[in-house]
Amino acid sequence: MSIKPVVSAIEPKAVIEGAGVHLKRALGLNNESTAFDPFLLLDHFKSNNPQDYIAGFPWHPHRGIETITYMLSGSVTHGDSMGNSGIIESGDVQWMTAGSGIIHQEMPQDNGTAQLNGFQLWANLSASNKMMAPHYRDVKSTQIPSIELETGTLTKIISGNIDGIHGPVIGIVTDPVYLDISMQPHMEYIFPIKKSYTLCTYVFEGSGQFGSTLAPVSEEMLLLFGEGDRLRVHTQDNPVRFLLLSGKPIGEPVAWYGPIVMNTQKELDTAFREYENGTFIKHK
Repeated sequence: MSIKPVVSAIEPKAVIEGAGVHLKRALGLNNESTAFDPFLLLDHFKSNNPQDYIAGFPWHPHRGIETITYMLSGSVTHGDSMGNSGIIESGDVQWMTAGSGIIHQEMPQDNGTAQLNGFQLWANLSASNKMMAPHYRDVKSTQIPSIELETGTLTKIISGNIDGIHGPVIGIVTDPVYLDISMQPHMEYIFPIKKSYTLCTYVFEGSGQFGSTLAPVSEEMLLLFGEGDRLRVHTQDNPVRFLLLSGKPIGEPVAWYGPIVMNTQKELDTAFREYENGTFIKHK
């Protein structure tokens, strides 16, 4: 057994996306696709001010990736070119495999009662799956199992398997582990991780100590870990809540511009040309 060390710590940067949504980007600022493979982007949107988010993300395309939206609070209405529509609310997950191409919109709602708080993660697809038929999964909070690994450590399993308990998102292409973990003060826990898998964590509440050297980590910090097969997390006087993201690297070239991620510039050019001439959608 070897504890994974922290090899990189990234502080999110403020960016504006969509039609004017203010958010913090922890991953994807410099297309760090090699180090975090298969993960491409992680955005954290959090605000009590509707002016920061109400303009939303009007209709836009995706190809070659999976987008995973996890809501902590607030609500977002969505619709797509496959005919799906609905509302993502507190605790819900929207898992969309864009594949050959999908056009969708995501519009945050101002209900006057709760802040908008959540995440969007992008996972890459291998070359053999980039042009597959799109898929969509709308996962309600009641479908996400919560388990107490030991006293004071609560884990929500969005994707992956812990002690034989599976998250609701299974049969997906990239098959990552996606956990929401809360630890009370004065706790220590060691999580098993597949040795060949990329591992990163994002602390979004409290503070803790991570990795083989128990590096101190404060709120809103993304960590990338090195070789090993265990993650060690320790808390002192404060609780901590963080996302655990782990997945098998794809190890292929990445050509990325905006909402489309392919393997070559030629494929990117084709995607945008098809979007402009109305032939982007291959499957409905």
